Amino acid sequence: MSIFVFGHKNPDTDSVASAIAFSCLKNKLGYDTIPCILGDINKETSYVLDYFQLPTPQFLQNVKVQVQDMQYSFEQGVSGDASILSIYKLMEKEQLQTVAIVNQENKLLGIVSMKDIAMGLIKGDYYRLKTSLKNLQEDLQGKVLTGTTSYFDGNISIIAYYYKTIAGSLSESDIVIVGDTYDVIEEAIQSKVQLIIITGGRKIPSKYIDMAQAQGVTMLAVSMDTYYVSKVINQCNDVSTIMRTKNIIRFHEEDYLEEIKEEIINTHFRNYPVVDSENTFLGFINKKHILNPQRKKTILVDHNEYSQSAEGLEESEILEIVDHHKLGDISTSMPINFRNTAVGSTCTILYWMFREYNLDIDFKIAGVLMAGIISDTLLFKSPTTTPMDRIAVKELNNIIGLDVEGFAMEMFRIGTSLEGQSIEQIFFKDFKEFSLETLKTGISQVFTLDIEDVFNRKDSFIKFIGQTHKNNNYDITLLLITDILKEGSYILYQCKNSHLIPSAFHVEGNQGVFAEGVVSRKKQVIPMLLEAIHLMK
Repeated sequence: MSIFVFGHKNPDTDSVASAIAFSCLKNKLGYDTIPCILGDINKETSYVLDYFQLPTPQFLQNVKVQVQDMQYSFEQGVSGDASILSIYKLMEKEQLQTVAIVNQENKLLGIVSMKDIAMGLIKGDYYRLKTSLKNLQEDLQGKVLTGTTSYFDGNISIIAYYYKTIAGSLSESDIVIVGDTYDVIEEAIQSKVQLIIITGGRKIPSKYIDMAQAQGVTMLAVSMDTYYVSKVINQCNDVSTIMRTKNIIRFHEEDYLEEIKEEIINTHFRNYPVVDSENTFLGFINKKHILNPQRKKTILVDHNEYSQSAEGLEESEILEIVDHHKLGDISTSMPINFRNTAVGSTCTILYWMFREYNLDIDFKIAGVLMAGIISDTLLFKSPTTTPMDRIAVKELNNIIGLDVEGFAMEMFRIGTSLEGQSIEQIFFKDFKEFSLETLKTGISQVFTLDIEDVFNRKDSFIKFIGQTHKNNNYDITLLLITDILKEGSYILYQCKNSHLIPSAFHVEGNQGVFAEGVVSRKKQVIPMLLEAIHLMK
């Protein structure tokens, strides 16, 4: 099973670059990982991926347990034209309770259980045979004496009468079981029955074989006696004659455990077929499979909080976390590798991990790592910047050989353009939810060189913030419009305590006020809010 490597919701360049780079590192170490994203990438990240000719990571909707994650039984389906007896022997040998009946393309047609076979013996039509010559040969160990018919569908007659008694009563639709009673055999041949099964293993005179050949009648000789053949003949029928096709509870491989669990618990079937989107049979699932399901394996980068991560994360097996943010609320049942370093970018941590493992970094991975560091440190203008970030960029650029400042300005220019974006798109572009003490807090941050466009829509932004605040029952809702060149942020907000924001950022309380030097949500905004909350207690 592949391991999914992903950053937080509303992915930024550091988050996406971290997922790509860490997936590359783990794969070099022999793991099978896939870099993923949890949402649409922004313009800046798109520019970076295009620049370094890297594909957009796979979109991951959630990491909930699905049927396809479970170790369900992967039995092969059986053809509907196999005999009931052969399927019974298969089930007995393999200790199967249920088999799936499929067509040549392995599409599910129906199911057969041991109970279905038993009920077929009790309530089945004893006087009807629908099967192939091949099934009869195999199940009765018979030898074909004459005839070219390969499939039979007719009424069974076990002849124990005097031949004159049955004269005129047989037809071309009949199937006759008889011993070496030659006058009965001759009458059956003259009546042009479909099939004559001759029991007892006696040698049949050639004249009757010739007669049957001339009349187009198939004759099958078996060594068993008439009593035994009469007992097993209806078990030679095609298994499709007893398969269940109605009210079958089937599950699709993409169904979620939470959706199917209740149905399995509240119904009493032994096994439930699993199919794909095209009804291809994949196997069976039962109650034991949902007790200890195999979970998706995940590695988190650039975050360690449930609210910022993939839906269903608590159902996954978290193997590792690499982050540069404060400790969040994610917990695990087993010890994991958790690397958390106070640097400006998760990409910085990954660069040093490549160094520690003595792994080569190719041009493309070096490029996205450098872009992630530049993005998260605002080209070293952010207070989160550390010497480790600067060294990482310098050494990565030894591989790439770019004009770092020119590349950064072009990346910021393209990435911060708000042209054509709605209020909602801008607000949720880089939005994160936090729990600050007891206060439910939502913080959006927008880096832009186009401050005028935001303030032309200031009233609309304030209205949207107020609605978001109310709909989500937030205590604090904050939008930071960060000016990269002025190295500060304009603040729009809604807060249940009207004094909290001015107190936290040491500004007047007007909407849109500029907080000089405030550019980092992690290093400045969160600590400043927490300090103000403590002071107001």
